[in-house]
Amino acid sequence: MAPGLAQARREDGGYSRGGECRTPSVDRFQQWLASGEGATVPATGSLLTPVRREHGQGVEYAAKVSFLNAEWHVAVVWLGNRFEAQADLSRSAGFWLTYSATSDLYVQLRPASHWSGGDKWLAPVPATGGRTVTRFYSFEPEAWTALPELGTPAYSFDSAIREARGLVFVGKTANDVEFRGLRVHGYRPPCL
Repeated sequence: MAPGLAQARREDGGYSRGGECRTPSVDRFQQWLASGEGATVPATGSLLTPVRREHGQGVEYAAKVSFLNAEWHVAVVWLGNRFEAQADLSRSAGFWLTYSATSDLYVQLRPASHWSGGDKWLAPVPATGGRTVTRFYSFEPEAWTALPELGTPAYSFDSAIREARGLVFVGKTANDVEFRGLRVHGYRPPCL
């Protein structure tokens, strides 16, 4: 079973914050992608956009996407910065997501063996009214569910967490989403 939030807070060395990659990234995650599913801006390709640093000088990056219509939209983060990579997150307590969203959406945990389709374990990502917030997502199985409209996973959450390929953000309403941080307890993504 994954350690709790209190332990995750104590273990600063497990976070991916700092030491950005030489190419654009958010907390070393370099592959934030519009999948082409649903009308989005951008329609495909990288979501990474230079933004002004909140503290200090210079530029950092955010992953920005707009979902345009009342249809399912998909934005992907590859955990190992390439599609073929996967990570065993079974010892991780979870992750901190720093984001803003004008409408509710979901985050799916997608395993390598069941990448395609909507029938995934997911957690709600609440709207923030456009404010930037940081929220913790536990990897405790009871923190994740399925959405009947997308289907029920035919595999366990435990198997998904052991072969995690990506986090996939999905939503069915118009939405302006900006991701400013993604720190996974106990996991530091490799730079490409």
